[in-house]
Amino acid sequence: MRNYLRVMTLSAIILWLVLAFDLVSMCRGDVGDFATQDFFNGILSGASDSCTGKTFYTYNNFMDAATAFSGFGTTGPDVDHKREIAAFFANVAHETSRLCYVEQIEKSDYCDSTNQKYQCVAGKQYYGRGPLQLTWNYNYGAAGDYLGFDGLNHPEIVAQNGSISWKTAVWFWMKHSNCHSAITSGQGFRATIKAISGDECNGGDSNAVDERVNYYTNYCNEFGVDPGNNLSC
Repeated sequence: MRNYLRVMTLSAIILWLVLAFDLVSMCRGDVGDFATQDFFNGILSGASDSCTGKTFYTYNNFMDAATAFSGFGTTGPDVDHKREIAAFFANVAHETSRLCYVEQIEKSDYCDSTNQKYQCVAGKQYYGRGPLQLTWNYNYGAAGDYLGFDGLNHPEIVAQNGSISWKTAVWFWMKHSNCHSAITSGQGFRATIKAISGDECNGGDSNAVDERVNYYTNYCNEFGVDPGNNLSC
């Protein structure tokens, strides 16, 4: 009888743990629950058919990148989930002109020769590429180390491989800046602008800041969430 009771108790504990895990998963939600294919297509529709990004940027590659980084769009309460994805895509929409551009228009070497860890390779340029326009040799090197590609010798892969391209953007957001924590800690959207393009702040480029903020508030409206405070920098 005692053994029977032990088995029943163990079974009850296992069942409780399974139910608890399912409940946490349901509460946490999924990025795709609100960042849907239709939402993605709505952004992409702003790019003309002649845009390289029109066929390069895909929803599936975005979702693969989103799920590759734990906590992206799933940290904290539901309001933070939606604000984070709205903030991410607001910056993406500005950087790429609504997923039109894959590469920076005005190209340059963007080589910081003082960086000893990630030294520039002769003949390679580290201008902006991808959804958040990854720039500078040290960012390409660090992204490559984390994601498993040779960012210094082959920076062009960020503009050639859609999966890697999206992952560099989410990597920067989650691992190489304070963008993620800025939203989940309540610092507001403006902190993401400072992290991605701080030169625009404090009057550096008010039009660019306004465009980012407008995208953000529009996407928050689409998700049915208040954008919060501290929007502009």
